[in-house]
Amino acid sequence: MDGTVLVADDDRTIRTVLTQALTRAGCKVHATSSLVTLMRWVEEGKGDLVISDVVMPDGNGLEQLPKIAEARPGLPVIVISAQNTIMTAIQAAEADAYDYLPKPFDLPDLMKRAARALEVKRRAPTARTEGEDRTSDLPLVGRTSGMQELYRLVARVMNTQLTVLITGESGTGKSLIARSIHDLSDRRSLPFVVVAPGDLQGMDGPSAVLSRAKGGSILFDEVGDMDHDSQARIVRMLDTLGDNAPRIMATSQADLMSRMEAGEFREDLFYRLSGVTINVPSLRERVDDIALLADHFLTRAERDGMPVRHLSQSALDLARAYSWPGNVRQLENAIRRLVVTAAEEEITRPEMESILNSQPAMEPLRSGDAGDKLSASVAKHLRRYFDLHGGVLPPPGLHQRILKEVETPLIEIALDATGGNQAKCADLLGINRNTLRKKITELDIRVTRRRKLM
Repeated sequence: MDGTVLVADDDRTIRTVLTQALTRAGCKVHATSSLVTLMRWVEEGKGDLVISDVVMPDGNGLEQLPKIAEARPGLPVIVISAQNTIMTAIQAAEADAYDYLPKPFDLPDLMKRAARALEVKRRAPTARTEGEDRTSDLPLVGRTSGMQELYRLVARVMNTQLTVLITGESGTGKSLIARSIHDLSDRRSLPFVVVAPGDLQGMDGPSAVLSRAKGGSILFDEVGDMDHDSQARIVRMLDTLGDNAPRIMATSQADLMSRMEAGEFREDLFYRLSGVTINVPSLRERVDDIALLADHFLTRAERDGMPVRHLSQSALDLARAYSWPGNVRQLENAIRRLVVTAAEEEITRPEMESILNSQPAMEPLRSGDAGDKLSASVAKHLRRYFDLHGGVLPPPGLHQRILKEVETPLIEIALDATGGNQAKCADLLGINRNTLRKKITELDIRVTRRRKLM
């Protein structure tokens, strides 16, 4: 890595860690806790890359992006922030930041992004301020890696013409994400039309839908549940789209690939809708976001005139241990019930337990069902792999390559779940600790103990 990096963060630890890492990688580094100093360096022509925090003692890092772009067109800026909401990612994208990373961040990941930023010339910026505050109340909050990646993907696709397929379990917020893409895009002033099968009936159904949309956005909600007649109508409607066509999005909690292969979903419709696929993680896949979401719903309840409440640590621990089959929607409903029924300002563990005891609990995965689903998924992947070789056999060594592809993410995820503790990870996997160490070395897996930058 070669170049000069300007680092702006009011956290001395972060400045020190980034300075050391970037210096070891071959960069020159200027670090400061002041945006005024950062802007002076930029205006003096220093730096090939900026890495800046958002909230600083003397200002907001996002507000400096247009000024940086004006002073130094093409200078890439990587934004890092502890404000882990979709609006931070969107505002960073709209201000033409090269990249955005939430705190706590993964240092190797940041280094890779910095290396790419130094190699790629950034396009000329176009600062946008219209509607900045329109969506500050969006409940799309989360600091887990899955949600942060989702935010970045939304920021990238919101002003493209690509169709968007949003998948995920019931209650994860698929329709909300579709609405957010519309509200944060250049089409925000145009209609957002949600289409049900009944809207497509009759000779004029599809044309009426297009007329209502007026070049805005159309969402086919739970498209996987639509019958073949409705699917055919959608295909014919999409085939008539011309200039000034509306943005097309669809949601589905069903596995459309499986339905397509079973003949229950049209192949031509699947490929028309899946220009970009956004998968929304379930709540049990982002347990670390439960506290953040609960605080959001408690604040919203207070704003709606309901009593002030907060969760005790033991109540939060119980919420984190629950499976939440209804996902974020179920959590919101549970929190609102607790706000009303709790005896005191602090919601206790027994009160949380009482609410959850009346909720459906997700069954533990049975070995037969889980195995069938996994084996079917693997078989599907392997069939496609062989098909891609056009009747020619793949290169020798397939068995080891496939095992490595499965084993590597399994160990990486297990290490992450155990905070990098190899003894706990080996116990979780049911293998000897020495065996785990050997596999970590063989598979070149990076092990990071759970000490994250704040």
